[in-house]
Amino acid sequence: MSRRKKGEAISGWVVVDKPLGLTSTDVVSRIRRLFNAQKAGHAGTLDPLASGVLPVALGEATKTVPFIIDASKRYRFTIRFGEATATDDAEGAVTATSPVRPTAEAIEAMLPRFTGEIEQVPPIYSAIKIDGERSYDLARAGEAVELKSRPVTIHEAHLLGCPDGDHAELEILCSKGTYVRSLARDLALALGTVGHVSALRRTLHGPFREEAAIPLDKLMGFGHIAPASEAFLEHLLPLETALDDIPALALSSDDASRLRRGQGVLLRGRDAPILSGPVLATHRGDPVALTEYCQGELKPVRVFNLDP
Repeated sequence: MSRRKKGEAISGWVVVDKPLGLTSTDVVSRIRRLFNAQKAGHAGTLDPLASGVLPVALGEATKTVPFIIDASKRYRFTIRFGEATATDDAEGAVTATSPVRPTAEAIEAMLPRFTGEIEQVPPIYSAIKIDGERSYDLARAGEAVELKSRPVTIHEAHLLGCPDGDHAELEILCSKGTYVRSLARDLALALGTVGHVSALRRTLHGPFREEAAIPLDKLMGFGHIAPASEAFLEHLLPLETALDDIPALALSSDDASRLRRGQGVLLRGRDAPILSGPVLATHRGDPVALTEYCQGELKPVRVFNLDP
């Protein structure tokens, strides 16, 4: 006899405004318990010293996480010039200092060099694995860590202002894999000084925006309300929210049933749609499966087990 999963079969996305001081995993655990969901995950880690948009997937929405991990992100952050740290943020010990403080004009003139596809060496205090070990674990153990540079894309970079001589506030739109801490470190070095990130906030992650993010403490305040209540579920977005960028195709009841059984669906003939790559198959407006369209056939990749 199969064992019944613990929790509710609840599926969708919750866009959390992550506060400072918590890990992304901490937030996911709290949201999972709050919604009493069978499973949960997040798309894109935010460090404890970072705040902002953290999309949390519940239930079947976890199957769409890869589409959000690959999405672009927007960050607002502050660079503290004159001090380099071991972690490239305010948490680490100061490792170098410099009396040089760049002007706003110098910063703006340098930003084009850090726009477009660039090479970036991640911070040694990062979750990147080296021979199966996390880089930050090796660094904390006192081992020498060498990380290779990797290409990332900075789509936009803007200077928002300089509140004083020691600090500059910037905003970027970037690809997955971009480390803001590395950008701040490298930008400071290019300006003839040293620096680190003193404040960081994510304001956009794919289709999820800052304006739609719910502060964690507000969500936790709903703890006395049953998960099925309207007040609670108004903060739960449909799982297909993560799939806005891929085409959707409505299927008949028979074809939807074939996909649910893991079988392909042929779409050949004069009326066959012109498609390529990933496709969201739906039936009566409800998501059925993530599919791959190839040579006239929809092949199921991820089938959604949603209550009818």
